Amino acid sequence: MDRVFTRPVDISGVQGMPMPEQIWADADLPTRRLAGLALNPFVSESILLRLLSEAPLAARMVLCRDRILPDAVIDAVIKHPDTYTRSFFARNPHVDPAQRVRLVDDPEWFVRAHLAEGPRVAVFTRPRPLPDEAVVHMINTYDDEILGGRFYQQISTRLRRSMPTHPVAKVRRWGVGEWASLPGDLRAALLTDPDGEVRETAQRQARYQDPAWVESVLPDRPCHGRTDLLVHHPLTRAVVEGVLARPAGKGDKAMIAVNPSLPPDTVVLLAADSDPEVRVRIARRVDLGPAECRALVADPDPDVRTQVAYREDLGPTERRTLMTDPHPDVRLAVSLHPALSEEERARIDYQVPMDHPFDFRPAPEVPEDPETVRRNALSNHPLLRRQAARDHLLPPDLVARLAADDDPGVRVLLAQNHPDAPAPLLLRSFIEYQGPERGHLTTRPNFPTDGLAAFADHEDPAVRALAARDAETEPTVVDRLTQDPEHAVRAAATRHPNLPRSRLEVLLDDEELARDAAANPALALDTIRRLLKTDSRRVRPSA
Repeated sequence: MDRVFTRPVDISGVQGMPMPEQIWADADLPTRRLAGLALNPFVSESILLRLLSEAPLAARMVLCRDRILPDAVIDAVIKHPDTYTRSFFARNPHVDPAQRVRLVDDPEWFVRAHLAEGPRVAVFTRPRPLPDEAVVHMINTYDDEILGGRFYQQISTRLRRSMPTHPVAKVRRWGVGEWASLPGDLRAALLTDPDGEVRETAQRQARYQDPAWVESVLPDRPCHGRTDLLVHHPLTRAVVEGVLARPAGKGDKAMIAVNPSLPPDTVVLLAADSDPEVRVRIARRVDLGPAECRALVADPDPDVRTQVAYREDLGPTERRTLMTDPHPDVRLAVSLHPALSEEERARIDYQVPMDHPFDFRPAPEVPEDPETVRRNALSNHPLLRRQAARDHLLPPDLVARLAADDDPGVRVLLAQNHPDAPAPLLLRSFIEYQGPERGHLTTRPNFPTDGLAAFADHEDPAVRALAARDAETEPTVVDRLTQDPEHAVRAAATRHPNLPRSRLEVLLDDEELARDAAANPALALDTIRRLLKTDSRRVRPSA
């Protein structure tokens, strides 16, 4: 969304307040033990309330941010006198968003800003949307500067689609941000909206569609504003000719090469430009003519030929030429062409890349065509099967088929993305995959726990740590894993309920592992009472 009226605001370290990482780094041993109690699943509600009332800031941070909380504790958090404590709960990814928005009218700007910023989640993962009525209230009452960053990701699809016609004027103003995709009648309505700010915002967006206005405000030096205008907005002939004759920066021609308003004769001209980056960008254009496409198929630069090879409008002659291209990237690109038969793909000498990230991606708002997904899933081409494996709606028969695929990328992508990925696939994928977001696999619904003790001696520390998930891991093995060279293994083992009581007591005095030891669900009640007595008696409630 092009929100021309908001900008992200950095609220970290505001007014001298320390960052969460610094808060934890400054925590002493007793505080770390209290933080562990805050995470302990068997600690009573009354103890959590006491920690919320009496524990130091670092322990309250862990309590309010890093776990699901009972309703009574949430009630107490909402009323807590400390701004920081409430702000941590505002960013808790574990609780229902309907609980977080109880802070929507918090008296402190800092808390409201954290609520708008949302919880910290993994890359490509959207936070759960806030209730629509809360979002409308925030848009209607918060300063625009707060509503930057990731706030937009917390808005439901339903509300986003209704924004241009919403009864609340400030919400309609947000809807103007979708200007490029709005139909003409909605644009006309917004341009004549009864609310002055909505009209002004719509008029500003309309101006960006006026080539003469773009020319009048185009900076004459390289900068972000010039880049945005040259890439995204309609250009006059004078601007285009000025870029061709007197570019302000080295990348100017590459910028206009992707501009949808580029005149046809300029597309032809830039298709033969001496800069291969310009030709690469021209090769992506939907309005590229057949003659220029044929010329780029024979381009001396393999990057240009690779880009052309991805075009769906390639004719049979161009496809045959690229199928025997000397560069492997070109052959791989054309091997994915939807017009090819399986027999034609099989005749191409392509190499399947194994260094790509096999990660989670949110489901698209518009589902993929089921027939295309099935065709890709049944293809002999691993990259097409990988495309199918990402589909969150893949039917059971294709899930079973791709779970047994001989391509690791297919298996891992299925494991990362499908909600019903089977347990054996999830475990195999975690063991085999070493790339980004590997840890996401352990959060999938069917990730197994039984039998993981067998991995206690695995050479990969991430796999060794799985043994701490198995309730049947022997106490002696758990004890040994708390002395592992890798911190992640030690920490996971320290939380295992089979850890011998004597070793657990020792680790409560280990500054590195004290939090994990105190979070151990097998921690004795008398030990919990001792920690509360010795570790909290010197702290002040509002620290």
